[in-house]
Amino acid sequence: QVQLVESGGGLVQPGGSLRLSCAASGTGSIISIYDMGWYRQSPGKQRELVATITSGGNTNYVDSVKGRFTISRDNAKSTVYLQMNSLKPEDTGVYYCNADLQTLWSSRSSNWGQGTQVTVSS
Repeated sequence: QVQLVESGGGLVQPGGSLRLSCAASGTGSIISIYDMGWYRQSPGKQRELVATITSGGNTNYVDSVKGRFTISRDNAKSTVYLQMNSLKPEDTGVYYCNADLQTLWSSRSSNWGQGTQVTVSS
């Protein structure tokens, strides 16, 4: 069974930086990982897309993070990263990793991590 394990969240002051990581475990059963991405859910709001990256490295960002966040991936490690700079209080939320992948045991499907809390506050 494939699991997505996130790390790197925490408390940071406005203007600070954090780097989130999300690694797929159980990689022996993975045939292909397609799009990977990060979503966030702030209190009282719906989960929203933050950034995505295709297997070929094409990226997409929500307007509010353009120029501040960078998504990248290491296909050899089945890992996706989110470098977050110039953080603002409105970036606060639970950040979820998502991967569109296919395994030996299942057809192509969307998979989610458990979430990691990011809090931007002075």
